[in-house]
Amino acid sequence: MMKRIIYLLLIIVMPVYALANDDANILLKKGNDQYTKGQYKEAITTYQKIVDDGHQSALVYYNLGNAYFKNEDVPSALLYYEKAHKLSPGDEDINFNIQFANQKTTDKVEAGTEFFITKWWHSFILRFSLTTLAVMTILFFIAGCALLTVYRFTNSVSIKKWSFYSALVILLFGFASMFVASRQDQYFDAHHGAIIFSTSVNVKSAPTPNAKNLFLIHDGTKVEILENNNDWIKIRLASGNEGWINASDAKQI
Repeated sequence: MMKRIIYLLLIIVMPVYALANDDANILLKKGNDQYTKGQYKEAITTYQKIVDDGHQSALVYYNLGNAYFKNEDVPSALLYYEKAHKLSPGDEDINFNIQFANQKTTDKVEAGTEFFITKWWHSFILRFSLTTLAVMTILFFIAGCALLTVYRFTNSVSIKKWSFYSALVILLFGFASMFVASRQDQYFDAHHGAIIFSTSVNVKSAPTPNAKNLFLIHDGTKVEILENNNDWIKIRLASGNEGWINASDAKQI
């Protein structure tokens, strides 16, 4: 677990600088200019080039979602809003746009009741992005080590006490932010979402074309992937309804 967390911290801080190179910045500015001018199809192509080049950025995903929404492609908009949400789950603009875009979908799925402690815990661990949590962890550890250095080399008794206890508190915050980061990472690992892209999909009782139809869903609906079986995936709606659909009917977030 500790190795996973350390690895997570190393890879998560990198997206902070993901758009630092000139090519990505140029494309981002170009896409923003095209979007401002109402050239949404061109903006989509430009933003998509950044994504295809391997850059994972909540900002780019969010802008790409906006461009798709303006181009009246709600499923694609929701797909990239949800991708942005995974990188920055506490962002109010992203969350608002997800809710707003969902109003344009055919299916209005009512989420099941969640135990209030579970709901609070999920809200807590998703308040900050993994990038923010990783940076906070590193800064806390650096500050804590600096205070321990002061404790080690100072001759003042009062400063020794202050630096030692302050270091303990700050290091505790560092471990706490690392813990929250690991919980958030596990949360998204355990919740593999997808967006329906086919106009309408009959959800089956089994992963075969001749299985019984359970219910009908439409493009733009978000589902959770529970299981894979060759070309079929078992999905669950926010309401709790489950069934099987062809994997080609959805795109994974």
